[in-house]
Amino acid sequence: MKQNISRREFSQFPNLSQVECIDEDIHTYSQHLSALHDDFKTRFEDILTMDIPPWIINPFDETEVANVVLQEELLELSTNEELKVKFRKGYQTFWLQAEIPEKYSGLWEIARKFLITFPSSYLVERSFSAVTNLLTKKRSKLNIIERGDLRLLLTKIKPNIDRLLTLHQIHPSH
Repeated sequence: MKQNISRREFSQFPNLSQVECIDEDIHTYSQHLSALHDDFKTRFEDILTMDIPPWIINPFDETEVANVVLQEELLELSTNEELKVKFRKGYQTFWLQAEIPEKYSGLWEIARKFLITFPSSYLVERSFSAVTNLLTKKRSKLNIIERGDLRLLLTKIKPNIDRLLTLHQIHPSH
């Protein structure tokens, strides 16, 4: 993008093609893109240097695994013709099938770590929204029974209030 913008090719930035840009603006945009690139390299260094075993990307290639148990599981998986057909949908979909963790638990334990490396920011955003709601002017109007505790806002687990009430013992009066 930086090279394109310095050549005044604004295909990635269609709004820039509609305005007149002077050389100073182009230089500033290039500097911003360089700074953004450097920030991404620093921020995502662990992801960029991650070594993903080739058998995760394509378990049907002839690859060697150091662990004997994993090698046997990989050999069994790679000869499974039903799974070969399901692999055509992509390796992410392939590894997320219900039968993979059951039949190939050793391979699954390693593959799942790579599949959940890039989780959605949804839970983080939801957390910030919940905290913001608690810290704003709404806090004096909060109805904990209807809104739920912060911990309950951040989990998918729904409490069974009726069951909790039946288990609660009322203290006898003194």
